[in-house]
Amino acid sequence: MNPSSDQSSNFALVQHTSAHLHPVDGGVAVAGFSTVGMVGVIAASHVIRTLDLQHVGSVLDKRFPAVALIHDQVPKHPVRIHAGDGIGVFTAEIQFENIHDVQFANTVFEWFIEGGHQTLFIVDGLVRQEVASPTSHLFAVGSTPSTRQALDEAGIDQIEQGIVAGIAGHILSEGERLGLDVIALMPECNPMYPDARAAALAIEAMDRLTDFDIPIDELLDDAQQIESSVQEVFQRAQTMLPSPKDDDELDPMVG
Repeated sequence: MNPSSDQSSNFALVQHTSAHLHPVDGGVAVAGFSTVGMVGVIAASHVIRTLDLQHVGSVLDKRFPAVALIHDQVPKHPVRIHAGDGIGVFTAEIQFENIHDVQFANTVFEWFIEGGHQTLFIVDGLVRQEVASPTSHLFAVGSTPSTRQALDEAGIDQIEQGIVAGIAGHILSEGERLGLDVIALMPECNPMYPDARAAALAIEAMDRLTDFDIPIDELLDDAQQIESSVQEVFQRAQTMLPSPKDDDELDPMVG
């Protein structure tokens, strides 16, 4: 059974050189996009780098911006598929307009279903209510009874009532309709900068739900550097603000 839209509405999955577009052993699928806090794409990139996954395909469409992202001197399309032993990763490293959300979601499903994957993990960020808070919490949603049971057994808090918008929301709804195992891992994040610490929370949760053991030390180091840079910029901005006038320079009409 296919997702709601017909296949012609999906973006094109294009094989990379001689690589197999879909790993024959299926396994776990992970998808991360450039949404709030860049949490999804940070988590996906960390999984790709840590597990040394192979670039097996790209997603192309004439409406995409003409751009190459350079990684270690190698130009890459911004929307890519990577794969390794028992895992595949779908990632988009630039932001796209919301009108493409359903097509992206259905393209992820096409890759997930044709690849024979068992469980699809979507990593997305939730805007932290108290932006200045140093701590974040992770929430999750499962599309099937088995995924919700797995989240319960892993001690991961599930959203009881609410709305999940965008690509993650459509994938969750279609996963429920089609009876496919989809888990959305959504850590609270700071929307003002790339939140690597929130991405680390999602990867920790994924480790508890799978057999993968993905170290997060590098992510936490990145988070510390980002936070230090943001703090430095904030402090510099504070010193650049105009100083208040002296009492004798105050507007005589005031007070």
